[in-house]
Amino acid sequence: MSPLFWWIFGIIAFLILAGLRVIDQYERGVILTLGKYAGTRGPGLTWILIVFQRMVKVDLRIATTDIPQQEVITRDNVTVGINAVVYFRVESAEKAILEVQDFRQAVALYAQAALRDVIGGVELDSLLSERDKIADEIKKIVDAATDPWGVDVGTIKLQDIELPQDMKRVMAKQAEAERERRAIIIQAAGEYSAAEKLSQAAQVLSSVPSGISLRTLQTIEKINPDPSKTVIFALPIEFLEGIKSLASFLKSKTKE
Repeated sequence: MSPLFWWIFGIIAFLILAGLRVIDQYERGVILTLGKYAGTRGPGLTWILIVFQRMVKVDLRIATTDIPQQEVITRDNVTVGINAVVYFRVESAEKAILEVQDFRQAVALYAQAALRDVIGGVELDSLLSERDKIADEIKKIVDAATDPWGVDVGTIKLQDIELPQDMKRVMAKQAEAERERRAIIIQAAGEYSAAEKLSQAAQVLSSVPSGISLRTLQTIEKINPDPSKTVIFALPIEFLEGIKSLASFLKSKTKE
């Protein structure tokens, strides 16, 4: 065989071996022939004609990108520092390559702009109490914008919300005042309940003969643990009521 044959054989073998590519299960390969889109290939072993073709692999797994902390002014003029994380995945590999230069950076920058716009339209109280609702609103805006790029935004999570120091002190005082208010309400409710029970007990004791006298004797026993030191004479309530009735009778007779 002539040397030319071996040269041609070597070139063909080199082109075949050099053009072999492996696409993983979670990837898709976008083929460009002389710069023109020529198709998208699935996972497995594939081959391209080097020099004339090139392949760009696109990862279809869920990816994350961080939104660095942003200084945003809320609608009620409070400056807060807030950061977030975006979860997204590529649905169309060819769109992600052909429609946008760097889809990862584009998603991050658009999410950053949407975050500033949405946070700027809400008040601080809403931002702190409705974090998930605001994150979902940002997600809808970013998802609609990235759909032509073949990118699906799954979730956006707001992470740290940093408040100014003076605002933290004001909120701490507000929380302390709220706790004191609740404690006063609970104490007042307890006293009201106790007063109702005492009133009911008094009605029961007054309806039983000598009930008040027995209760008085029990009270004296509790406040005087050592009877040898103090002597207390307790008159029955009925005796006092009899004296009162006698005094009323004598007074009426005197007027006559």
